[in-house]
Amino acid sequence: MKFLEIFTHANFWFTVIRGMTPIVLVALAALMSTRCGILNMALEGIMLFSALFAVIASAMFQSYLAGIAAAIITGIVFSLVLAYFKLKLKADELLTSIAINLLATGMTVFILYLVSGSKANSAYVQSKTIPTVKLEFLKGIPFLYDVFSNHSILVYVALILVVAVHYLLFKTPLGLRIRSVGSNEHAAESVGVYVNKTRYISMVISGILVGLAGAYMSMSYMTMFVANMTAGRGFIGLASANIGGRTPFGALVAALIFGFFESLGHNLQKFAIAPDLIFMIPYFAIIIMYTAFTYRSINRKKRMAKKLLAENNE
Repeated sequence: MKFLEIFTHANFWFTVIRGMTPIVLVALAALMSTRCGILNMALEGIMLFSALFAVIASAMFQSYLAGIAAAIITGIVFSLVLAYFKLKLKADELLTSIAINLLATGMTVFILYLVSGSKANSAYVQSKTIPTVKLEFLKGIPFLYDVFSNHSILVYVALILVVAVHYLLFKTPLGLRIRSVGSNEHAAESVGVYVNKTRYISMVISGILVGLAGAYMSMSYMTMFVANMTAGRGFIGLASANIGGRTPFGALVAALIFGFFESLGHNLQKFAIAPDLIFMIPYFAIIIMYTAFTYRSINRKKRMAKKLLAENNE
């Protein structure tokens, strides 16, 4: 197979969508927290906890809906823990996030061992998977049908949530309060906004989104829980939110680029390329994207400073 032929196969683009989904959900979760003024670096650990409890609950109740519900509840609980330490106890959210991430790395393996007797994966746990959806209206267009159909329900939910979060943040009074609290909490408080209440609400929404990302990882992306299966996706989602200009549609584009390079990495395994090099491609792409975003932001600030200086001189 020639290199360029990779991009003509529907399976390549199917994998792009599959790979971008958890990043989109985590990026939206990151947006909801950063927009309210809380830097949630614990998304990696929260997603890992959610992925594990999704598998356990789905096996216990023999229902994928129970798994999704457990993942959402897990996401909310840990997001509120972070918010409580930040808002009530005045702890540094970065240090709290590090603690949650470290806790997740060890505790998920411990709980996995108690449940399944294995420290590697939940293969012996009879968990459920999230059903896929066939888009029958695309059957007449084979390529599009192969690309966009037969994805997990959560793939389509993630795309809908991009629109929903955009509408929430920029078209509703709650979104205005969240953005005002994140940009200037004292100004928001002076006009009657309950700052901490707004932040707790925003963190609950963030928890729901990261919980869905965890459920997708262990019940769709894979059919089991694997130790440390998030593989840095929480941090990549946080970076995607910033690369996308802290907007839902921008985050979607950044996640799509990650999905593209992840799919490219999988397909390059067909060629004589070192596996270690292949696995680092998606993460290297994110570093380049974030570098470009930072450079662009610095230039924008310099232009604004020059403009203000010119206006003042006039």
